[in-house]
Amino acid sequence: MVGESKERLSITALSVEELAKVLAAAGGRGVSRQVIEKHLAAGAPRNPDGTMNLIHYAAWLVREVTTRGD
Repeated sequence: MVGESKERLSITALSVEELAKVLAAAGGRGVSRQVIEKHLAAGAPRNPDGTMNLIHYAAWLVREVTTRGD
């Protein structure tokens, strides 16, 4: 539509809410803002400005699953 602005997301700078929406849309099981906040408290990486990098977060999750065996 004319005049309609589509906001582009940057996978390297997502808010927690945006990250939860992206992961849920991609078929993420049990992905919510609360889960991501728990991961942040457990050491998940966060950018200095408070946003999250999807690639870094995914790598952290893989490392956690591999290490813990969950």
